[in-house]
Amino acid sequence: MFLARSLGKMSGQTASLVRLEQRAAEADQIIEFLKQQVLLLKEKAIVQASVREEKKLMVENAKLKKDIEELKNQLLEKEKSRGVREVPIPAGDASVQCTSKPSSPPQPPPSGLSAATPTSPPPKDNEGKKKKAEKKGGEKQKAGGGGPPQEEAKVDVSRLDMRVGRIVTAEKHPDADSLYVEQVDVGEAAPRTVVSGLVKHIPIDQMQNRLAVLLCNLKPAKMRGVVSQAMVMCASSPDKVEILDPPAGALPGDRVTFENFPGDPDKELNPKKKVWEQVQPDLKTDAQCVATYRGSAFLVVGKGVCKAQTMSNSSIK
Repeated sequence: MFLARSLGKMSGQTASLVRLEQRAAEADQIIEFLKQQVLLLKEKAIVQASVREEKKLMVENAKLKKDIEELKNQLLEKEKSRGVREVPIPAGDASVQCTSKPSSPPQPPPSGLSAATPTSPPPKDNEGKKKKAEKKGGEKQKAGGGGPPQEEAKVDVSRLDMRVGRIVTAEKHPDADSLYVEQVDVGEAAPRTVVSGLVKHIPIDQMQNRLAVLLCNLKPAKMRGVVSQAMVMCASSPDKVEILDPPAGALPGDRVTFENFPGDPDKELNPKKKVWEQVQPDLKTDAQCVATYRGSAFLVVGKGVCKAQTMSNSSIK
């Protein structure tokens, strides 16, 4: 009887052990499965991170490409303003252009000749032809009744197309913290876009819906990707800037003239002739803050003169 009970008890324990081993085996399988899932999740996370990084790099590359294109355009504009001829390169990279021809290296003297051997003077035929052409041109100018071409006309403030304008809106330049981008009504069918470096001097709320004096015949220029079609005239010193105020009653499109300097402005100032650069040093406010050129006030006929708010005896630009 006792033996039977012992055998029954041992049989029960054996069955329990078998069940425990089965559960342990199942647990091992579950653990292995979970490990595989963790590895898969890690690989997926790495792939997703790589995709995000790739997208980020693509955005940065596109921005860099845009910045390079803008810098290249600015360089080309500066080269053009200095009179350097732009020559496109047909082969290779179509975006690369040559703005000046490099000078060829000095050639060594022919064998048998000393480097100090003087070269023969150029023929005098060209010199003679040049003198004859100059003499003939001078005789034509004396005989002809026509005036000088626009580029050779006198350089004074009458060559500048200054008008009253209303700054309709102004906002920060998207790519330059120191620049405003304004929409300005100068009496034309549509407002002009104007870029001004006034952020550090004029609060943005004072740029909205105000009258100003605009220089309208400068050649349009791209400033950090935005083409500026005019310039806001300001009294200026190293630490202060004030926008010139037109007289009361002035309207967008009113011409600013100068009593002692009559004449019609150029349609567009030729950057090579440096008209603005020659006129600007004589633009100043007087002791009463009136804007002047060589003593003649910025005048809107029938309405009054243009002034700075507080800046007297200051440069205008």
